Amino acid sequence: MSSSNVFRVFRGCRALMAPARSSSSTAGAAVSASKAATAAEPKPKAKAKAKPKAAADSTKPKIPNRSLGIMKPTPISPALGSFLGASESSRAEAVKQIWAHIKLHNLQNPANKREIHCDDKLKAIFEGKEKVGFLEIGKLLSRHFVKTE
Repeated sequence: MSSSNVFRVFRGCRALMAPARSSSSTAGAAVSASKAATAAEPKPKAKAKAKPKAAADSTKPKIPNRSLGIMKPTPISPALGSFLGASESSRAEAVKQIWAHIKLHNLQNPANKREIHCDDKLKAIFEGKEKVGFLEIGKLLSRHFVKTE
């Protein structure tokens, strides 16, 4: 490639047009230079100036800390409440605890991991079904969450 083509392609950026250095000699030099710098006398740390909090808080808009969507805790049915041990829960937390129960008691079908064999606790939540597909869990849980407006 001629130099005019190189200049046109890299638009005159000298870092891109410079010849490559060998990595072994530069890496060794960089390591020895950094060791020499740390072995020398330690540098005093500069103290950062403290910013007044009142000025920083007044410029930023305040956003309330609230959960939305599947992370929002909502009241749940008594059946799901007895399983989770709470009167309200978020959908994400309920699914997380159900999967923890499934994994702990080894309730997944070993031949088909998408299928879950329900024990007595899960039957109370999943309408008494013996087997549930893992995609059905969300549908079956939706009736346990009380809608609040």
